Amino acid sequence: MGINVLVTRPAHQSAFLAEGIRAIGGNPVLFPVLEITDVKDLTPLIDLINRLHEFDWAIFVSPNAVNKAMDLISKLRSLPPHLKMAAVGKGTADTLKHYGVSEVLIPTGQFDSEALLKQEELQNIAGKRIVIFRGNGGRQLLGDILTQRGAILEYAECYQRGKPNIDTAPLLTAWSQGKIHAVIITSSEGLHNLFDIIGELGQQLLKSTPVFTAHERIAQTAKGLGLKKTVKASFVGDEGLLESLQTYFKIIRNSTT
Repeated sequence: MGINVLVTRPAHQSAFLAEGIRAIGGNPVLFPVLEITDVKDLTPLIDLINRLHEFDWAIFVSPNAVNKAMDLISKLRSLPPHLKMAAVGKGTADTLKHYGVSEVLIPTGQFDSEALLKQEELQNIAGKRIVIFRGNGGRQLLGDILTQRGAILEYAECYQRGKPNIDTAPLLTAWSQGKIHAVIITSSEGLHNLFDIIGELGQQLLKSTPVFTAHERIAQTAKGLGLKKTVKASFVGDEGLLESLQTYFKIIRNSTT
């Protein structure tokens, strides 16, 4: 394919996507715009894990939430047998499988909080105790709706997200020379971070570069920032992003031959 694709995922989560880009003849340019670190004080998380048996549901919002929480849980206790597990997306559910958790409620169709909230199992939950494992801050929608439905909710913040301090000069030089052909965005927060990190010059370059995402919410965020060349994958996950890259650049090539 001969295209250079900017991959903005956290460094420890970019390997599969980078390999997929190489497999279709592209060159991944790794530029992580989100930094995942441990929480500074583990005491609240440890206290919650020690009373995990009090909960009916545990919901994980991301693979990072799974890794950070399950690593700690495995050191402190076994999972309560009655505890039901849910994940916002397939990648999160797949990460839970690495820890031996195979029965996981996940959305169908699309993978986000809205889709998870549509699942039948989370409709009649008044009085149920639910813990949401997540990073610092994050979207409130999932917790707010579950609380409105009568659930007794607690958050377990098990990692911190931050904006990395990264040298943009090499990227902006290559981009200005037409050497960045596409950008992959996998979170709205990551998009906002990228927008801030690359500055005014980079923002202008970004606006003229195809931006690929697998989520409608991120696509809408991109359009709100003035990114007119936003391509939403036809299905979610890395496979959808890779297929969209192939389709898009195949069409471009065919139209110029």
